[in-house]
Amino acid sequence: MSKTIAVIPGDGIGPEIMTATLRVLDALDCGLSYDTVEAGMIALEKQGDLLPKATLDTIAKHQVALKGPLTTPVGGGFTSINVTLRRHFDLYANVRPAISFPGTKARYENIDIITVRENTEGAYLAEGQTLSEDGEIATSMIRNTRKGSARIVRYAFEMAVKKGRKKVTAVHKANIIKTASGLFLNVAREIAKEYPQIEFNEMIVDNACMQLVMRPEQFDVIVTTNLFGDILSDLCAGLVGGLGLAPGDNIGEHAAIFEAVHGSAPDIAGKGIANPCALLLAAADMLDHLGMVEKGTKLRQAIRDTMENDRDHVTPDLGGKGSTQSFGEAIAKRVKA
Repeated sequence: MSKTIAVIPGDGIGPEIMTATLRVLDALDCGLSYDTVEAGMIALEKQGDLLPKATLDTIAKHQVALKGPLTTPVGGGFTSINVTLRRHFDLYANVRPAISFPGTKARYENIDIITVRENTEGAYLAEGQTLSEDGEIATSMIRNTRKGSARIVRYAFEMAVKKGRKKVTAVHKANIIKTASGLFLNVAREIAKEYPQIEFNEMIVDNACMQLVMRPEQFDVIVTTNLFGDILSDLCAGLVGGLGLAPGDNIGEHAAIFEAVHGSAPDIAGKGIANPCALLLAAADMLDHLGMVEKGTKLRQAIRDTMENDRDHVTPDLGGKGSTQSFGEAIAKRVKA
């Protein structure tokens, strides 16, 4: 097949890991073409806008984007670029796989957990946030809707069926946040009845955090609301070695953006030592989304084989002596084989 995707290299280490990732995709012979656009600090400096309209139009045109890490300036009224993208394209599902790979400093082996996070509502609302005139009282609103809860829960169950998963755990705080979290839990219970072939479990968020640390093997697919999903997905990344191995998929009805969830790491930008795995794994998820499941599987296996057998080529954060370029080239060589 032939498909054009939007590519946002990003800030800091973004261009370096994007170059390595595109080299691997080319080696896979995926038939992809790249329409490169700007966002983040580079776009602000060149075009006076963190997220230019031309970038949004390009993503809308191609419906699929691969994105490097972006920097949103602190303060000054700047809105998070990632939040803006999610809301603009209604990317309601944030899918965060956490999979064990060899050669990391992770404390666990054989972790395979997918967190499905509601991405557009919940506690991440700009509306309803107030600060009293004396600066003493800050108020924020949590708003969950039946529609938002239903579509994220249904997405998690449909994904579980499609990927051959056995269990979905709904994580909540309905014992305390009885309305907003209670609505989500009630909707999850209703929808779970439509999927009798999938085991359904529900767990209070604080217990879920403890259980993930103590017995992570009990989890398969986690579905939860925005704030809890943000926290739990990073916790799961910690189980497998950190954000350097954490892809993020932002899925909507009309667009999908795949990204490395880690930051732009300006302290190591230009040094050639950034680990490209998070973006490569996001690219593998993108291939699945585009119907190229075999190529996505081949890419993940090449990453695994390289980390296990080509230690001199992996980046220093994984205990190797290689560079971003050597890591990417070693993976590219394997996908060609």
